[in-house]
Amino acid sequence: MDCHHDSRPSSLDISKGRFPFISLHAPDKMSFFIRNSAKTKISSPKVGLKRKTPAKPSGGKAGKKTNGRLPGKRRMKGGSEEIASDEEILSDVEDVAQDAASEDEEETAQEKRLRLTKQYLAQLEEEEADKRVSEEIDRDAISHRLQEDLLEQAGKLQRKVAAQYIPPTPEDMQVLRGHQLPLTCLVVSPDSTHVYTGAKDCSIIKWNLADGKKEKVIAGGRKGTEDKHQGHTAHVLCLAISSDNKFLASGCRNKIIHIWDPVSLTRLQTFTGHRDAVAGLAFRKGTHTLFSGSHDKTVKVWSLDEMAYVETLFGHEDSIMALDSLSRERAVTAGGRDRTVRVWKIPEESQLVFHGENRGSIDCVAFINEQHIVSGDDNGNVSVWGLMKKKPLVSVRGAHHAEGSDQQECWVSAVAALTNSDLIASGGNSSGSSDGHIRLWQCGDHFKTVKPLFSIPVVGFVNGLKFSSDGSFLVAAVGQEHRLGRWWRLKPARNSLVIIRLRKTS
Repeated sequence: MDCHHDSRPSSLDISKGRFPFISLHAPDKMSFFIRNSAKTKISSPKVGLKRKTPAKPSGGKAGKKTNGRLPGKRRMKGGSEEIASDEEILSDVEDVAQDAASEDEEETAQEKRLRLTKQYLAQLEEEEADKRVSEEIDRDAISHRLQEDLLEQAGKLQRKVAAQYIPPTPEDMQVLRGHQLPLTCLVVSPDSTHVYTGAKDCSIIKWNLADGKKEKVIAGGRKGTEDKHQGHTAHVLCLAISSDNKFLASGCRNKIIHIWDPVSLTRLQTFTGHRDAVAGLAFRKGTHTLFSGSHDKTVKVWSLDEMAYVETLFGHEDSIMALDSLSRERAVTAGGRDRTVRVWKIPEESQLVFHGENRGSIDCVAFINEQHIVSGDDNGNVSVWGLMKKKPLVSVRGAHHAEGSDQQECWVSAVAALTNSDLIASGGNSSGSSDGHIRLWQCGDHFKTVKPLFSIPVVGFVNGLKFSSDGSFLVAAVGQEHRLGRWWRLKPARNSLVIIRLRKTS
C-alpha cells in the first residue's frame, strides 16, 4: 500500500521521539500506525496545544458558506477531508435557527404595529364620527331652541303636544275640599308645587300638591271689618302670582287688591282705586308689573317694585270679566256684554279691538301665545283669535252643548291654554243643556282649526282652569254656583279643587 504524502510524520515529530516504534523497513505497518496516530491526534488533542479557529470573513454572517465551505468546519493537516465537531454543528444549527426566529419575530412585530395602527386609526375615525353626530345633534338642538325662542319672541310658537295626551282615568283625578262656598278662581305656583284658590266665602287657601293638604288659610271676614281683618271681606274673584314666586295678588268684590307673600301668606300691601269689583288680575311674565281689570270697565297698571299705581286704561263699554298677560308689555281682556276682546299695548298707549260673532257675554279669555288668544262666552262658543284679524280664526259652536237638548244656557265659564302649544281647555257647567265636562282641544296649524281631544266629567260650575307650566296636570275650581252670580244652584255639586293628572302616550 502506497502511503500518501500528507499522512507521513514529519522529521520534527520523529526527532522529538513521538514515534519511537516506527520501522522504516515496514512501510505498510508504518502507514497504518501513522493513520491511527493522526486520528488520535485529531479526536484527542493534547492539553496546552491551542486549536486554530477558522477566521470569519469580514462582513459575513455566521452560518453562511465562505469560499465554498462553512466557517465552522476545519481541514485536517495534511489531509483533504473536512471534519466538524458535534459542538460546531450544533452551534451552526442554533445560529441558523436564531436567524430564522429573529426574522419571524421581526415580521410579527411589523404585523403587530400595522394592526395596532389600523385599530388606532379606526378608533380615531369612530370617535370623529361620534363627535360629528354629537355636534350635529347639538347644532340641531341649538337651532331648534333658537328657532323656538325667535318664534316665542314673535308670538308665533306652537309646540305640537296635544296629540300626545290620553284621557285620564278616575285614579288620575283628585278632589280636595276646604272652602265652604263655591270656588271662584285659582292660580298655580311657578314651580307647580302649590295651588292657591279663592272662593265666595272670602277665604284663600294654599294647597300642597304633593300630599293634597292645606298648608295655609287666609280666612274671610265679615263685611264692615275691613280695617281690622287682614283678609278679604267680600267674594274673592281673581288671583295672580308673579313668575318669581315673590308676590301673590287677590281681588274681590270690595274693589280691593291685596298683595301677599306666597310663602307665608302675610299681607304686604293693599291697593285701592277701582270703583267696582276687581274681576281679573295678571302679572307680566318676568316682571313685577300687575294688571287689574274691573267691572268699572277700566284696566289699571301697578308696579309692585315701588308698590305704587302707574296708570289707568279706558275703552271697554261694559264690565271686564277676565284678564290675562304674558311676557310682552300688554294685556288681554274680555269685555262681557260689549262682546269684545281687547289687547292693550301699554307702550304704544293703544288697543286692538276684536268683535265676537254672536250676541252674548264673553266671560273668559287667555293668551295661547303672544299672537293668539282663546275665549269663551255664555252662548257656549270657544273661539280662537289672531292679532292680525278682527274676527275669530275659528269658533266651536256649542262646545259644551249636551246632545238632544236646547242650546240655551250651555255657558263656557272658563278657558285655559298650555302656553306656546296647541293644547287648550274649556269648562262649562253641568246644568240645563250643558254636558258638565271639562274639554281638551287640539289647535291645528296656524290655529285655523280646533278639534276635540277628550272630555273629563265634573259636577258643578267650572269657575277656573289652569295648566301647570310643564303640562303635567290641569286644575279646576268647581262650585255649586257661577262665580259672578247666583242664577241657579247645583246641589249635587261639591265646592272643591279638582286636580287632573295628564298623561302622555309612551
